[in-house]
Amino acid sequence: MANLKAIRVRISSVKSTRQITSAMKMVSAAKLRRAQDKIVQLKPYVAKLQEILTGINQNPGENEAENIYGRISEPEKILLVVITSNRGLCGAFNSTVIKETRRLISEKYNDQFRQGNLTLLPIGKKGYDYFRKLDINMLHQRNDIFNDLTFTNVVSVAENVMAGFAAGDYDRVEIIYNQFKNAAVQYITDETFLPVEAAPSDDDTTINTDYIYEPTKTEIVKELIPKALKIQFYKAVLDSFVAEHGARMTAMHKATDNATTMIRDLTLQYNKARQASITNQILEVVSGAEALKG
Repeated sequence: MANLKAIRVRISSVKSTRQITSAMKMVSAAKLRRAQDKIVQLKPYVAKLQEILTGINQNPGENEAENIYGRISEPEKILLVVITSNRGLCGAFNSTVIKETRRLISEKYNDQFRQGNLTLLPIGKKGYDYFRKLDINMLHQRNDIFNDLTFTNVVSVAENVMAGFAAGDYDRVEIIYNQFKNAAVQYITDETFLPVEAAPSDDDTTINTDYIYEPTKTEIVKELIPKALKIQFYKAVLDSFVAEHGARMTAMHKATDNATTMIRDLTLQYNKARQASITNQILEVVSGAEALKG
């Protein structure tokens, strides 16, 4: 039988771990509720802006040359924005983003990668720590965004990306992140950020673009498109932030349940070992008494 002291020490260790995982679960649940309210309110606004944005680019008319964010060209220079978390203990949250990014690099943009025309913009420490070990061009990481996740802080990153596209530094910008559905489910998403793509003309779900533009479509292109792109970028980062806390809450819930099960099994093992020890002691006493009688 296992040593009783060793089992007691292990039970105490698992109980301490369960306290930590339970506390982390409650903290993530609180943060999830606050962040979830933001993303639920933001999503309809982003969807409508995206509809208008796609509609403008679908029928640009006389303003075609003025929409610098709708420039379609051969994708020779690629920027991938990889959004992960700064901390672990959230299940497969980070590994799915890294896996999808590697798939894009090896399959979709393999030629650009070999030519040195593929660049990564890591948002989140976990993604940066992984990809910095590989031979990939990387911009400065932005791990600080999640320390104070506000629209203003995220917009500064979006503006740099938009400026790079407008200057011709990139022909295509994609965002890879986890999209939040609920606390237990996150969808890995590969979203085209730039250029702004029009819906296919032969699609049955072509967006109704019968809008009255005020003041003019030129002003709309000039003002609305940059604003919509910044909000789209903010929505992706916020979506990932909410999904992270959902994944961590679920992971810590499972870890707490596993710790409870382990404590129950160890307690049973301890009781069996203690019972065996007591039985052995009784047998020794009886044997000694019989020996004295003899």
